[in-house]
Amino acid sequence: MNLYLMSQSKNEGYDTYDSCVVAAETEVDARYIHPIDYKNDKNDLWYENDCGWYSDWAHPHDITVELIGVAIEDTEQGVICASFNAG
Repeated sequence: MNLYLMSQSKNEGYDTYDSCVVAAETEVDARYIHPIDYKNDKNDLWYENDCGWYSDWAHPHDITVELIGVAIEDTEQGVICASFNAG
C-alpha cells in the first residue's frame, strides 16, 4: 500500500478540501478517494450537484496526485488526514 498526497485548486475558499493524504494501491485508486473517505467506482462518474463536481473537492481528473511513501503493513485503503477550509 502506498501513500499519496493529493491536492486540488479548482474549488477554493470556505468549506472546501485543498489536500489530503491517502493510502491506496495505485495512483488511480488514490485519485478516486474523496477526502471524507468516499470511495467511488472508477467506472462511474462522481455525483454532480448544482455547483459542479463535488463543490468541496474536485473531479478526479483535476486532482494532483504525488507518491510520498509506502504505508506500514496492514494499512487499509483510505484517508489518512485531510485539510479542510471551514467557513
